[in-house]
Amino acid sequence: MSLFLFPNSIPSGGAAGIALLINHWFGLSLGFSLWLANVAFLLFALNYFGYTWTFRTVLSVATTSATISFFTMQFPLNPHFLLFDMAAGSLFFGLGVGLLIRAGASSGGMVIPALMIAFHKNWSPGKVMLGINLFIFLLTSLVIDYKIVLYAIVCQFMSTNVIDFIYHIKFHRITSMALSWRRK
Repeated sequence: MSLFLFPNSIPSGGAAGIALLINHWFGLSLGFSLWLANVAFLLFALNYFGYTWTFRTVLSVATTSATISFFTMQFPLNPHFLLFDMAAGSLFFGLGVGLLIRAGASSGGMVIPALMIAFHKNWSPGKVMLGINLFIFLLTSLVIDYKIVLYAIVCQFMSTNVIDFIYHIKFHRITSMALSWRRK
């Protein structure tokens, strides 16, 4: 996100959109607004998924925040080729979130209510996430440039397809040959 999406001012998900709306409507800082949105979702997650899942999610959110902070300090945030940045950012974001979901965690933000709905209704997590984020991005288009919202929607479409691919892929276990074949 920090190497491909953020230099082009493309938000990675709906939690950033909610933070932007809270900032605009209530005058709270963006950092506090993002924290507020995530804490609310984590409280729901604690009740729905339990302590272990929520702890893993908190750990992944902290790791993501630290990684983004590191990369933004170490590498200048210069936009490159927009289409490449959108594709690469969506691919890496989708891979990361998909692997987190398979491991029994999430990246926080809007992934939490999307997973709650998806598991409850037995729907695809990526499609639910796309629907929720689409609604939030349309609301944020009242506050930010519509071009950025269109870029974010395209990125969400690509990344949620990657998330669903990772979520639904079947891994076959390799069975080892037993030593019992060698009898005396």
